[in-house]
Amino acid sequence: MARLAPLPAEAAPDLQDSFKRYQELLGYVPNSVLVMQRRPKMVKALAQLASSIWDPASEVNIGFKRLVAYMASRTHGCNYSMAHAAEAAHRAGVDDAKLEAVVDYRTSKLYSEAERVALDFAVAAASQPNAVTDELFGRLKQHWTEGQIVELAGAVAINGFLNRWNDTMAPALEQEPAEFGETHLTRHGWRVGKHKA
Repeated sequence: MARLAPLPAEAAPDLQDSFKRYQELLGYVPNSVLVMQRRPKMVKALAQLASSIWDPASEVNIGFKRLVAYMASRTHGCNYSMAHAAEAAHRAGVDDAKLEAVVDYRTSKLYSEAERVALDFAVAAASQPNAVTDELFGRLKQHWTEGQIVELAGAVAINGFLNRWNDTMAPALEQEPAEFGETHLTRHGWRVGKHKA
């Protein structure tokens, strides 16, 4: 059960541009943001950061970056964010088979060595305490440019904020990501209505 109820989108007229951006990115305005709108500046700041991380002009494929976000949220254990990231990866064109194999990325033939290292980085960066080592970072630099590494770290970092926000506020999961999770993520240990894995 949500700890604070989401407010209707109409409650903050000055956030309509931010809500429009979420609508474009996800197809809906997340309940987490509808809760957050009690502080409009936070919504605007998050929308600006999200727009820069999920920028279509990114060097890192947006769908893959969403898988990075998924693994970061999975490492943290935030089911709300896991469902959002996985459904957004699908929406960005990631094949269902690849998405469903993400938990087996180290051995799956659907993942390249560059992708494996990036997902290792996502897991290590999302771990508490942070588990990124110089050796792992060196491996990352063998496959990704410095600009791409900044993008990957940004995807992990924004999800670090969202994981903590969502597990604290416990917003109800929207229909689209809930249905997607039920279809594609239960093998990963995901359960609808569960905020922590």
